[in-house]
Amino acid sequence: MADPTKQGNGNGREPTSSDDADLSARLKSLDARIDKASAQRQIAEPPARPTSDSSALGQAFRLSAEFVSGVAAGGIVGWLVDRLFGSSPWGLIICLILGFCAGMLNLMRASGALKSARYDDKR
Repeated sequence: MADPTKQGNGNGREPTSSDDADLSARLKSLDARIDKASAQRQIAEPPARPTSDSSALGQAFRLSAEFVSGVAAGGIVGWLVDRLFGSSPWGLIICLILGFCAGMLNLMRASGALKSARYDDKR
């Protein structure tokens, strides 16, 4: 077993100044190649757009779609109720209000401000 306190490169001979010079030359050559490659990579790659803007925009579209879909569904149901029962404009008004409430509920659930209706707290 090798003695870790001994100086040397493991093959029983002491390092010479020519070995050190060769190692230094290889190290400088490697540094130069790394610098050259990193400079080429910076030139070749366009600057990346921040992903937080696109993520925030996507979330805004999702939340607005949740709200608008609730109100639109309430309006359509209210219009159908008015056409079937002849209760114009009361069915539309009541269902629009219910659609607004459903849209707000969906908006709060999608944003995480409210727990899902299927959440069971009986553990």
